[in-house]
Amino acid sequence: MGRSVLLLLILSRRLRPIGLAFALLMSSSLSLTLLSQTPPPKDDKPYQLKFDVNLVQLPVTVNDKNGVMVPDLKQENFQVFEDKVLQEISLFKHEDIPLSLGLVIDNSGSMRNKRERVHSAALTFVRESNPDDETFVIAFHEDAYLEQDFTGSLGDLVDALDNLDPRNGTALHDGIYLGMEHAKKGRLEKKAILVISDGEDKDSIMSYDKLLKYVQGSKDIAVYAIGLLDESEQGTGFLGLGRSTQKKAREGLTELTGITGGRAYFPKSLDEVEKICQQIARDLRNQYTVGYYPKNKNKDGTRRLVTVNVVNPPRNAGKLTIHAPSEYVAPGGPTQ
Repeated sequence: MGRSVLLLLILSRRLRPIGLAFALLMSSSLSLTLLSQTPPPKDDKPYQLKFDVNLVQLPVTVNDKNGVMVPDLKQENFQVFEDKVLQEISLFKHEDIPLSLGLVIDNSGSMRNKRERVHSAALTFVRESNPDDETFVIAFHEDAYLEQDFTGSLGDLVDALDNLDPRNGTALHDGIYLGMEHAKKGRLEKKAILVISDGEDKDSIMSYDKLLKYVQGSKDIAVYAIGLLDESEQGTGFLGLGRSTQKKAREGLTELTGITGGRAYFPKSLDEVEKICQQIARDLRNQYTVGYYPKNKNKDGTRRLVTVNVVNPPRNAGKLTIHAPSEYVAPGGPTQ
């Protein structure tokens, strides 16, 4: 299934029962529509991304033994390996620049009693972020949909979250996919999404394997997640030895965020969520950006494993924790 058709199917689910027919009709003319549209002028937009398909850019967060961001590292403090081969760093930045940012909010029925605290924490995240960010809201229950397009207005975001009406179903995969697709439309170079959910996917069109492949092939979008999971849930199958749905959700969010250089958090109570949102906002504003041109020049669509190390850190930093993208898919290869 083509990506444009999949996106239309996800969006059209809210239009039942005519949504599927609408999506199929629209997909047949989508290519012509995209070709006929004239891109808007970009000269007046700050922080435009001038994308070089050969340059790999890695957002890197470095924390000390106490979980505090390590400041003032220099280019010579970083090493980057691709498939265990040391790369030459060609780009290094450490600056607080605005983001195109997405809030991907679980709006399922099980979130009803958590709604007020989660929305408050999400707004705290926005307040702690760069004031020049542009932010949108994706919500999901049995469907995933755009609730609020890019805005710099906190009032717009408050209204969008207030408008959410919890319903049954959890289309988590579709929500993440839609969030990443919409983030790509942002006008700012740096992009990220924050996912807040309390359960495993049940209703998505997109399977986990397809979402994983999509995330592996998506560059320059960091995914963060807060999983409000019930760690006491018992396993499934004979004697309860199978993985519980909550454990599968935890593993999935951890894998997806790790690929992008983001991070998944699993608080033990709602009281921790606001502090986590503040931490993520601070991390995003204080990240290092490390870029390189791969020594492997083959445009073969293969999976490349990436490792970032820090050498000669400050003596008092102790054991460092480094969050950076762990892999990406090279351009080229078979048409997806």
